[in-house]
Amino acid sequence: QVQLVESGGGLVQAGGSLRLFCAASGRTFSSYAMGWFRQVPGKEREFIGVRWSAGNTYYADSVKGRFTISRDNAKNTLSLQMNSLKPEDTAVYYCAAGRDYGSYWSHDYWGQGTQVTVSS
Repeated sequence: QVQLVESGGGLVQAGGSLRLFCAASGRTFSSYAMGWFRQVPGKEREFIGVRWSAGNTYYADSVKGRFTISRDNAKNTLSLQMNSLKPEDTAVYYCAAGRDYGSYWSHDYWGQGTQVTVSS
């Protein structure tokens, strides 16, 4: 059974940093794209960034330069380093994994989410 489990969420002050982790199990994801999304109640889920199986990354403009996605294929884990956090970064953060088609990826698997709250 494939599982993605996020951890590392919490409360942080504006300007601070937080690192989220996504532990994947049930299969090897080295050939998959993996990424992060976030969602605020009442709004659509927002794409944050993706790490392609080849190792390159792509980020949404809202987080570019502040967030960094890293991946450890040996441990089947994905992380999201978040710096210079803003109150508008407050959301539930989700890890996702899917087949890598080069220019797009299928969001086949999702974690349960972890809450990040940034206080002003």
